[in-house]
Amino acid sequence: MLTSFASGAVFGSRYGCGRPWLVALHGWDRTHADFDRAFGESSPDGPSDGLAIDLPGFGATPPPPVAWGSAEYAAFLEPLVAEVAAERGGPVVVVGHSFGGRVAVLLGASRPDLVKGLVLTGVPLLRRDGPRPAPATAYRLARAANRIGLIGAGRMEQYRRRYGSADYRKATGTVRDSFVRLVNEDYGEVLAKLACPVELVWGSRDDQVPPEVARRVAAMLPDARLTECDGVGHLLPLEAPAALRAAAGRLR
Repeated sequence: MLTSFASGAVFGSRYGCGRPWLVALHGWDRTHADFDRAFGESSPDGPSDGLAIDLPGFGATPPPPVAWGSAEYAAFLEPLVAEVAAERGGPVVVVGHSFGGRVAVLLGASRPDLVKGLVLTGVPLLRRDGPRPAPATAYRLARAANRIGLIGAGRMEQYRRRYGSADYRKATGTVRDSFVRLVNEDYGEVLAKLACPVELVWGSRDDQVPPEVARRVAAMLPDARLTECDGVGHLLPLEAPAALRAAAGRLR
């Protein structure tokens, strides 16, 4: 059932009826419902005591007022996590899928008093190894022309709509502006600040954030455990919810 949190600023679901011990953050262009099979009423093992929320700009939660990066999303959610931790009587486990994992890492690094551990899946924290596909030639030429003033902002937006990623084309307003900020972020320094235990749960067939990224992240962290789920893709909360639930339980 859809519920409001943080004085109506955030929407999502509350699972279970006991003191909450986890907060789950979904991926880009997804909603809190992705976690229903792992932690909610749809789980074969019954609900876990916790919250799964709609991040600002997705589901029922209003978009940010201006373009946000991961740090602004984390700062916005900090009072909610603090509220959950106070109800529990101690720090909580934060679960993050894809974009939600970026926000989770910022929360873990900035507020270790609130975050007991992290469960991360399909999170683009590091750039993929190997060459990246080059943008279309027409787009690269338009971008160069825009930089020197030959193409205005309106015309450049037409090129972005035509050649940008599906996520960019679908987003609007401040959510689109936030996407532009987020794709250029680097998390190497943030990972170096993490001291809490981290469970990395990855699909072996994740074509958006391949397992090699997870292996490199695990090597950077002082207390990390990597579980690779054979035959699972990027949407692991839907494809392998039991693995996600088990990882969260190990941190509880």
